[in-house]
Amino acid sequence: MKNKMSKYIESFGVTRIVAITFFLAVAVLVPVLHLNTLTLYSQALTRMAMNGVLVLTMVPIMVCGAGMNFALPIGIICGLIGGLISLNMELTGFTGFFAAIAFSIPFALVFGYLYGLLMNRVKGSEMMIATYVGFAMISVMCIVWLFIPLDNLILRMQMGRGVRKDVVLSDYWAKVLDEFHPIEIGGLTIPTGTFLFLFVMCFLVYLYMNSKTGMMMRAAGQNPGLAEANGINVDKMRIWGITLSTVLGAVGILVYAQSFGFLQFYDSPKMMSFSAVAAVLIGGASNKKASIFNVVFGVMVFQGLLTLSLPVANVILPESNISDIVRMIISNGIILYALGKGSGQKGE
Repeated sequence: MKNKMSKYIESFGVTRIVAITFFLAVAVLVPVLHLNTLTLYSQALTRMAMNGVLVLTMVPIMVCGAGMNFALPIGIICGLIGGLISLNMELTGFTGFFAAIAFSIPFALVFGYLYGLLMNRVKGSEMMIATYVGFAMISVMCIVWLFIPLDNLILRMQMGRGVRKDVVLSDYWAKVLDEFHPIEIGGLTIPTGTFLFLFVMCFLVYLYMNSKTGMMMRAAGQNPGLAEANGINVDKMRIWGITLSTVLGAVGILVYAQSFGFLQFYDSPKMMSFSAVAAVLIGGASNKKASIFNVVFGVMVFQGLLTLSLPVANVILPESNISDIVRMIISNGIILYALGKGSGQKGE
């Protein structure tokens, strides 16, 4: 019995168990310390829903064998371009939100395909190259944003050209999903629309990954040599997985933005890939294996910790900067764990 328990703990991961235990402890401490429990729980649920699609981007690219998507900013940039077009046309509500998604998908398909071609040329160093590519795209777009012609004055800088760093969505499509038939339970607010959108996206990805193409993609990722021997074009499968991940990244940033209330340009998306990678790995994924459960479970633990731990730290240690320290320990610590698990090995 003891050996079985030890094997289970080793398989599940000690760090993962610690993170879950810490999350549950913090969740219990919120009402014990007489904090605004329902508001904090509502904020945690909102953060889980708004980040879910960004974490979902990791599934196809990890399954196809291209490693973790540290070039997520490529997809995010495509989403920002689609959102900018929608805002420049002054579209509002669901029309503006879904138009932004529609405008972003062609850009994501093109950039995702090119990114896939690059990844096929650097096999074995995908994650390192992806990080450089993501940062490089952010730097290039910092210049591009300054010269994009815009008709909507709200989007332009005061100097007359260029996109503002933060564009407010309140008059357009802010919280269109969050406020779609939200469920109120004694003061606890559940963003029904955002969760429904996340579950629909998860279901679509699940269907795709269990289709014939998805099974070939999984085979190409797990054993490229055997896949090629069975007539599967491994490079093609990798490109499809990377392109799908880029498209999901474009959709994910728009879901994030409608909850956050802003579209953030320039270097704002630079570090978002690290949080997404950390969340899916905390959920139990490995370098070549990821599932919908890993996404949902990981985003729940990671975002729940970030949301609930800071108010608890402020109460326990008032009049200090410990909350910022706790935030850095949690976020960077989990990211460090994620990077250490990049090899996909079991255990710690």
